[in-house]
Amino acid sequence: MASARNAKTAQLYRMVMPDHLCPYGLKSKDLLEREGFTVEDHHLETREQTEAFQREHGVDTTPQTFIDGKRIGGYDDLRKHFGQEVHQEDETSYRPVVAILSVAFLMAVAVSWAAFGTVFSIRGVEWFIAISMCLLAVQKLQDVESFSTMFLNYDLLARRWVRYGYVYPFGEALAGVLMIAGALIWIAAPVALFIGAVGAVSVYKAVYIDRRELKCACVGGSSNVPLGFVSLTENLMMIAMAIWMPVRMLWLG
Repeated sequence: MASARNAKTAQLYRMVMPDHLCPYGLKSKDLLEREGFTVEDHHLETREQTEAFQREHGVDTTPQTFIDGKRIGGYDDLRKHFGQEVHQEDETSYRPVVAILSVAFLMAVAVSWAAFGTVFSIRGVEWFIAISMCLLAVQKLQDVESFSTMFLNYDLLARRWVRYGYVYPFGEALAGVLMIAGALIWIAAPVALFIGAVGAVSVYKAVYIDRRELKCACVGGSSNVPLGFVSLTENLMMIAMAIWMPVRMLWLG
């Protein structure tokens, strides 16, 4: 009897149609169940039912959740109700860069282990930087047009020669791939040194001299990563690799 009195129940109204299953409805149901609620799951199976529900409750979207007779709202409102963080579309975040660098590190460790039987090696460090360059280039190459537009906000060379914004991600990818292979370093090193040096100077001027608050194009033109330390680090990594790789080859030779 006590458990019945303490049971938590929520009413969820979500679109479940043959041609559309609302993903936020599923997320709302999952969240409610994880919070210990028994969900009375009401399906809106036609557009007419959905529109009638919206008119009745004065809302523009579904899903909608009700708890104790009070309307909580959609999925984001439900997250707020339970004290969870809700990210805004234009909110700046380093999460994309952290994800890319973390995966690049794990890939480098895996390759080092497979090649040398150890997770720590000089080549492993090289692979980490080279793989990071490739992954960052892929982010830019997904939408070169958007990347080049954002790039023009701060890159000094792109402002003088607009097409450089279209060439940059291909150069970064090429240098990264060749450095992973340890091949044609006489091509990879100058490319990485050039784009890294121009990028480092451009970022330093925009952020630390002009004090401008801009978004970084380092992970693509639709990113919300602040321009500054991350982009400067990306360029310094390329410069370091461009200097180190030829030196190491001459030293080993």
